[in-house]
Amino acid sequence: MTVPRLVIAAPASGSGKTTVATGLIAALTAQGLDVSPHKVGPDYIDPGYHALAAGRPGRNLDPWLTAEELVAPLFRHGASGADIAVVEGVMGLYDGAAGAGEFASTAHVAKLLGAPVVLVVDVASTGRSVSALVHGFVTYDPGVRVGGVILNRVGSDRHEEICRAAVEENGLPVLGVLRRHADAATPSRHLGLIPAAERRPEALATVARLGALVAESCDLRALVALAHTAAPIAAAPWDPAAAAPDQPVRARIAVAGGPAFTFGYAENDELLAAAGAEVVRFDPLRDTALPPDTGGVVIGGGFPETYAAELSANEPLRRAVAAFRGPIYAECAGLLYLARRLDGSPMCGVLDAEARMTGRLTLGYREAVAVRDSPVARAGERVRGHEFHRTVCSRGADAPPAWQWSPDGPNGFTSANCLASYLHLHWAGMPQMATRFVGAAA
Repeated sequence: MTVPRLVIAAPASGSGKTTVATGLIAALTAQGLDVSPHKVGPDYIDPGYHALAAGRPGRNLDPWLTAEELVAPLFRHGASGADIAVVEGVMGLYDGAAGAGEFASTAHVAKLLGAPVVLVVDVASTGRSVSALVHGFVTYDPGVRVGGVILNRVGSDRHEEICRAAVEENGLPVLGVLRRHADAATPSRHLGLIPAAERRPEALATVARLGALVAESCDLRALVALAHTAAPIAAAPWDPAAAAPDQPVRARIAVAGGPAFTFGYAENDELLAAAGAEVVRFDPLRDTALPPDTGGVVIGGGFPETYAAELSANEPLRRAVAAFRGPIYAECAGLLYLARRLDGSPMCGVLDAEARMTGRLTLGYREAVAVRDSPVARAGERVRGHEFHRTVCSRGADAPPAWQWSPDGPNGFTSANCLASYLHLHWAGMPQMATRFVGAAA
C-alpha cells in the first residue's frame, strides 16, 4: 500500500511545526483531498486541530506507547481511504525518548513509514548560517530523507533571498516561506495550546487562518509531489477487532467528553467497541446523570482545573459517579475529577485524595508495573505510558496505589472497581485492557 505522505519536522520545538502541519492539512483539504492527519508522540492537543482541519480523527504514532512494529499498521489503519497523509513530528527531528537514542523520535517514525521529511526552520534570528544547520540535519542520519525546507518567520524580501540561497546550497528546494504573522498564533495556556474542543469557533477560525497562510506561502503542488515519493508500506493495517476479539458479553461504556475532558486516543474507543462495548459520551459539565444502563465509566485527560467550579457545581453528576459501582478507569484529569477536592472545589470523592495546581510541570514517558489487580491490569503487569500535568494529588493513609515507577515510587489509586492515575496509556499497545474492562463492565 502506498499512501502519499509527508512528515513535518523541525530542528527544535517552537519552530512552527504545528502551524505548518495544521495549515497544510487545511489547505489540502480545501483543495478537495481527503487528508489523514497524524502526530508523532503522545500529544493530545495538536491532533485536535488536525482533526478540525481534516474532518477526520487526528491519530498518534508513538513507538514507545505502542510498539515499534505497530507504527506502520496503525498508520495504515488511520490513513485508510485517504488521498494523502500529513504527519506532524515532535520536538526536534532527532529528539527521542530520553536515554533511548533515536527511539520514538520524529526521525524514527519517518524511517518506519518510509516517508520524506519537510524541515520547518525558524530563521527569525539567522541568515546564511541556516545552510550549516540544514546541512547538519540532512547528513546526520542517511536513513532520514529530508526532501525540502519551509522557512518560517522570514522578516523581509532580502532576508528570504539570503535564507533561500543558503538552503539551496545543500541541494534542497525551499517549499515554502512564511513571514512573521501575529495572527498565525494558536491560543495557549499552561500546558500548551488550548484544545480545539474547548473553543471550537475560535479553533475553527485559527485553522482557517493557518490554511490560508500555508496555501499562499507554500508550494502545495511540490509538497504533494514529494508526498508521492514515499515508499510502499508492506505491513497490514492494524485491526481493533483482531487486537481485542469480540467477547460473548455486551456492555455500555460511558466515556467522559466535553470541554473539560478532551484527551483520548481514538484507538482506545475502537478497542472497547471491538471487545463488545457500546461506547457513549457524557459531558461532566452539563449532564446531570450517567447515560442509562452504564456498565463502565472511562474518564480521560483534559483541563478540569480550568473548569473546577463548573464541575463542582454539577452536584447531581458528582453524586451519580460517587454512587456508581461498576468499573471506572481514569487518567490524569479523570484522577482529579474522582478526588475529594480540586483546588478546594468539591469533586466526586471516589478517591481518598486531594488535588491542587502547582507551578511545576511533570512530563515524560514512564515504564510502570501494576501494584495490584484492577479492572484493566493484573498485579506485576508492565505498561508504558506518559505523564503530563501541573497538578499534584495527595493520597490518604489507606489509599492503595495503582502503579510503581521509579524514581517517584507508588502512584495512582486502585480498588476492586477503579484504577485512576496520572498515567496516559495507548491501549493499542496493551489491547487486553479493553477486553478486561468490557468484561468487568458486563
